[in-house]
Amino acid sequence: MIEIAMVVAIVALVGVIVVAFQANGLRKRLDSVPADENVFAILKGVDNELGRLDAVTASYEPRLAAVEHLIPHAIVNTGVVNYDAFGDIAGNLSRSLALLSVDGDGVVLSILVGRLDVRVYTKEVRDFRGVEELSPEEMEAVTRAGGQ
Repeated sequence: MIEIAMVVAIVALVGVIVVAFQANGLRKRLDSVPADENVFAILKGVDNELGRLDAVTASYEPRLAAVEHLIPHAIVNTGVVNYDAFGDIAGNLSRSLALLSVDGDGVVLSILVGRLDVRVYTKEVRDFRGVEELSPEEMEAVTRAGGQ
């Protein structure tokens, strides 16, 4: 009988401690509310600010959609090959540069440097393959840019 009374007393004590902690938490929350201000006015101000933030966020949604639409077409893969295009200039001054999207679409820009002139060529690339036939150097630039 004493054991049962002891268990009931311990359970009651634990219950009192839990309620005391909860009351203390409520007291702290109430203390954080300014005494000289109307709580409803504060909540209305917070609600107005949240409404303003929702409007600002909504104004960014079309811009974000436009940017997301462009991302698949962005240049994210690049590759460069240096070489001597004409065999008469030391230093490998000619370049082929592949500028490709994630899907392997883009362009290869070739700048061929000779003794007397400079030539610039561009070729379209789709799915990491040239729409026109690519030179070995241009194909190497595409491979370096992530092509298979």
